[in-house]
Amino acid sequence: MKTPYANIYSVLKINRIIVLSIVIAATLCILFAAWMVFATYQKSLSTAFAISTTGEVIPLKLMAQKESLEVEVLAHLELFHRYFYTVDASNYSKNLDKALWLGNSSVDQVYQQKRADGVYNRLIQYSLVQRVLSIESQVDLDTDPITFKSTIVFEINRGSVTDTYQLLTSGNLIPVERHFPNNPHGLLITNYFENSLQKLEANIE
Repeated sequence: MKTPYANIYSVLKINRIIVLSIVIAATLCILFAAWMVFATYQKSLSTAFAISTTGEVIPLKLMAQKESLEVEVLAHLELFHRYFYTVDASNYSKNLDKALWLGNSSVDQVYQQKRADGVYNRLIQYSLVQRVLSIESQVDLDTDPITFKSTIVFEINRGSVTDTYQLLTSGNLIPVERHFPNNPHGLLITNYFENSLQKLEANIE
């Protein structure tokens, strides 16, 4: 005698095959999507940012990081030294805050020593203006971490008298996460030293 449930096992078997097919297809789609995300991420690591001719970081995938490394290193050093040594009573706090984002505790130690020596108090008390005139840096990209030596020429305006100085600095650079706008180049100065300071006889224009 036939009943409506005579082929129930056949129906269940077909349903199971359909469900398994859907699960397998969904799993394959998820694995493919995950692979595509991973491949895109790996590609973005080598082509993440572009560098303009002035050293400005543009967050666009226009060129490989390796090709722009030297430009970024020099721009980072230029940015740091200008912030750290271009100071006057109105801007020194803001500039120093920006400079400290670009280096580690070794930079902070130099800052704290200057503060303990009363450098910034004299700056405010006598309305001194310290302005960077030029920065020249030599870097070795083949070392790990990157090493640098910089020559900074700056002047201190004391009103009727302007003195010019040459400062030699050195240190290392390590890669870190980019932080816009505080650390746009993704580099951090370590082992920072002020090696020598020399007063120049004539002002450099």
